[in-house]
Amino acid sequence: MQALPFLSTPLLIARFVSTPLRCARLLPTRASSLLLRSTVVDLAILAGHLLLYPTGISQERPLPRPASHPAAEPPEGLLEPELPQPAPGAPTMLPTEGRAHPPILLLHGFIDNRSVFLLLRRSLHRHGWRHVEALNYSPLTCDLRKAAELLGRHVEEVCARTGHRRVDLVGHSLGGLIARYYVQRLGGDTRVRTVVTLGTPHSGTRIAPLLSAHPLVRQMRPDSEVIAELARPAPNCRTQFVAFWSAEDQVMVPATTAKISHPDLLAYNVHVAGVGHLALPVNGTVAAGIREALTAAETAEGAADTISAA
Repeated sequence: MQALPFLSTPLLIARFVSTPLRCARLLPTRASSLLLRSTVVDLAILAGHLLLYPTGISQERPLPRPASHPAAEPPEGLLEPELPQPAPGAPTMLPTEGRAHPPILLLHGFIDNRSVFLLLRRSLHRHGWRHVEALNYSPLTCDLRKAAELLGRHVEEVCARTGHRRVDLVGHSLGGLIARYYVQRLGGDTRVRTVVTLGTPHSGTRIAPLLSAHPLVRQMRPDSEVIAELARPAPNCRTQFVAFWSAEDQVMVPATTAKISHPDLLAYNVHVAGVGHLALPVNGTVAAGIREALTAAETAEGAADTISAA
């Protein structure tokens, strides 16, 4: 049976209400105002998400390819240039590689589903990303590492279906940790170009000790084996990481745990002010930052290909 977000709602509401009221007296006026405002927005988003939640319970079924072409046709009005024929001896281009953005896979957080990405998906589609899919992992999952293995199988399937050799991953909260584990510990850096994380506990979070009865929550705590594994060396990791974090994220304790600090990883930490944990996947500024990060990665990759070809 699919877990529902209201199972943890009382604890989240208690956290959202008590923390701002307690901290508002200790913070400067502007900081306390941001915290209170982000709390109100998060509660409103939680209410709206409870309504949308049933629409994302089932696993997403990607649209089949048209029989007349090995790759999906571009949307009406979006024309793509013909690719030049490869030189003799050059590697063969796959169906859509080089003609479209790499596919994006979206990974939701704890006790959630793909419906949380409704607005982000619309934003990506509107700005030219054709292949955007969301992966639901089972609510019965008790080991983050198993979810990472599932992600790996799904990445391979997406690459085979779309004709791209690499994909981009965007993960909210626990989803970002699953994406990082796949890349860093299961060899996913061969398939993943960029990982974008939104409010992900990269160093572990101490939120709501009562929730630690769930194995996945225990794996997100600072003293867990998973967090220790992610702190190990990761030489020659080819994936770029972009971590969005907010001082007003009340689920990340401390808030800076959503930043990536690892000597072997190419990581950029992006601070967004006044955005709560639940607002990160639906915030317009964050969506624009995600698009900018992915576009920059494509530009850098294209420049590197040009240099290597020369």
